[in-house]
Amino acid sequence: MIRARPVRLDRPADLEPALLRLGLSPSAREELREKVPALHVLLTGLEGEQGRLIADLLAGHTHLGREDYPAWVAGEPLTRPDTGLLSGRREQFECLVARARERPELAGLADAVARLLESARPPAPLTLGGRTFTFGARTHVMGVVNVTPDSFSDGGRYLRAEDAVAHGLRLAEAGADVLDVGAETTRPGSAPVPAEQQLARLMPVIEGLRARTDVPLSVDTTLAAVAREALRAGVVLVNDVSGFRFDPELPRVTAEAGAACCLMHIQGVPETMQLAPHYEDVVDEVLDFLEEGVARAVAAGIPRERVLVDPGIGFGKTLGHNLFLLRRLGELRVLGLPVLVGTSRKSFLGKLAGGRPVEQRLAATLGSVAAVAAAGDADFIRVHDVLEARDALAVVDALRGALDGGSLY
Repeated sequence: MIRARPVRLDRPADLEPALLRLGLSPSAREELREKVPALHVLLTGLEGEQGRLIADLLAGHTHLGREDYPAWVAGEPLTRPDTGLLSGRREQFECLVARARERPELAGLADAVARLLESARPPAPLTLGGRTFTFGARTHVMGVVNVTPDSFSDGGRYLRAEDAVAHGLRLAEAGADVLDVGAETTRPGSAPVPAEQQLARLMPVIEGLRARTDVPLSVDTTLAAVAREALRAGVVLVNDVSGFRFDPELPRVTAEAGAACCLMHIQGVPETMQLAPHYEDVVDEVLDFLEEGVARAVAAGIPRERVLVDPGIGFGKTLGHNLFLLRRLGELRVLGLPVLVGTSRKSFLGKLAGGRPVEQRLAATLGSVAAVAAAGDADFIRVHDVLEARDALAVVDALRGALDGGSLY
């Protein structure tokens, strides 16, 4: 399968201050936004003669001295014949899509590039409970409510239902847009928790929160039996760290309830995922995994626009894998879905901060949150410290949209 990944995909909003400074009309600005930004696109998954066909298609086509199509660089023919790099303007990529659609053998290329071009736009709005979330302007916050004795960060602190409810209400008051309630730790080395035990921990908390706040609730589980009862109690989002791989019934249960889902990438299972994580191409493999999960969700009857994706930071990944995924998070935009990222208090942040223990990782967490938000690559961030994260995001999101450069703007 051909995949087009944005090595660089300039956002129209980044050009807007310059166009305003030029004094251009709205229509002129719109036209330039379509033509000026540069796109650099990595192609992977080319098969057979597709690379040569692309090179032939793009060779020698000019119009009034300007190339009609993007520039093409083929991968190393002996070791990377399934790869290539396209560079050009948006209108050149649009011409490429139109021309490739005329060639059945390049239909996969046309579809992949078309999806990439569409990914420059924010995902469709998402309704959870009575709230509608729009994307592109600000980063939303999912607050963590762990009802567990052994979670890596706050295990045991909120094991009593009344303590967990009070904690969730504090997170809601601090500005959480969603509360994610879980009763099974998935830290490295952890063993599964039976559904009955999860439900005994979860249900009083879900019912208590549902009665006292209108903040949408998410359940963090991989089990259909747990999700079914949580959804009946008012949960509207299923957050599955297995990407719908551990329990084949979970997609159907989610669909029947009309709920949304967040599908996370994981390599292996929590018990063994950190023993020896290995990837040939971590971004490509995460995308493969997530696309398969989305296909399972849609096949079960969940509308595609009600699916979120999560790269699974720390779930079967080394420090280097985590950093590379965060740096290249924008490549997940080709899925056209909202992206959720959870870095809060994780061990890779402790390593980067000189070995700080979990209770001293707030500053590092906020650094990671600010980085992904500043790039505009995350729609939700999942955190333990909601108040501090909201403050950081208020600054970063304001910077992203700043246009008050003086009267000439």
